[in-house]
Amino acid sequence: MNEVIDQIAAKAGIAPDVAEQAVGTILGFLQREAPDGPVTKMIAAIPGASDLVAQYGGEEASGGGGLLGGLLSAVGGGGGLMALGQQLMSSGLSMGEVTSLAKATIETARQHAGNDVVDQVVGSVPGLNQFL
Repeated sequence: MNEVIDQIAAKAGIAPDVAEQAVGTILGFLQREAPDGPVTKMIAAIPGASDLVAQYGGEEASGGGGLLGGLLSAVGGGGGLMALGQQLMSSGLSMGEVTSLAKATIETARQHAGNDVVDQVVGSVPGLNQFL
């Protein structure tokens, strides 16, 4: 996984340790939000991704809970994607870095899982394609 993380970190212009946690968080979010079949194929195709999801992408790590997450969900604010962005920015990333990281992660996923699988995942999460 180090090679994959190093590649994503270099493309996004962030430190590998920050990229590792952020990629695990992003993939965990996708695992919760996207249809099981395509996202399972995508994560399985990326070397070491399952381990990152297990380490950083759990429900408790999603940042979507609490008062803010509940309010966003209650008003239909798409708390999932917004909460993901807030969580990544709270770890010290700027909005530009989050966008670069998301693009690099999806590009890497395409290299390993193929366009069709990744397109199904991206297309199933409302609003995600506007960041890619």
